[in-house]
Amino acid sequence: MDVCDPALASHAARVGANAEAVARRLGWDDERIDALRLGAALHDVGKVNVRPEVLGKTGLLDDGELAEIRAHPVEGTWLIAGVPSLSPALPYVLFHHERWDGDGYPTRRAGPAIPLEGRVLAVADAFDAMTSVRPYRRTSSAAEAAAEIRRCAGTQFDPDVAEAFLAALDAGEILAGEDAVAA
Repeated sequence: MDVCDPALASHAARVGANAEAVARRLGWDDERIDALRLGAALHDVGKVNVRPEVLGKTGLLDDGELAEIRAHPVEGTWLIAGVPSLSPALPYVLFHHERWDGDGYPTRRAGPAIPLEGRVLAVADAFDAMTSVRPYRRTSSAAEAAAEIRRCAGTQFDPDVAEAFLAALDAGEILAGEDAVAA
């Protein structure tokens, strides 16, 4: 994954740490948290099949490029599905871009039809994307990203998961992107 995008490893580590803080607030046991760690590490593995010029594009994506990016959850699922030891990662890889309101991808599931694993990772992934340097938009502060998560609870994010994330953030348990603007 580092070959296609050197920032993916640090992104995955932050997403995993932040998702773990949320999972602990939700009462997950150690076995489930181990699966979360694996899922967080692999959630963007499908990006190895996305062209580098699309991953690093600074402007808006055209429809074909957007479709290529949006294929990464399915591509990642295909890459790991045949490896039994990686099966606990599947719900994280496939469902981390679904939205509570059903407007996500790749399956357009909504609400509790989205596996909880995907709902937890979605909030952690979005926060890290907002607070990390990306070529296509400005970096948000942790406070700005928190406001966006609060605003999108019940539409983009499971409201209970968003609440747990914000509580963990308030308690200092959440890491902002390494190059993020201070809150």
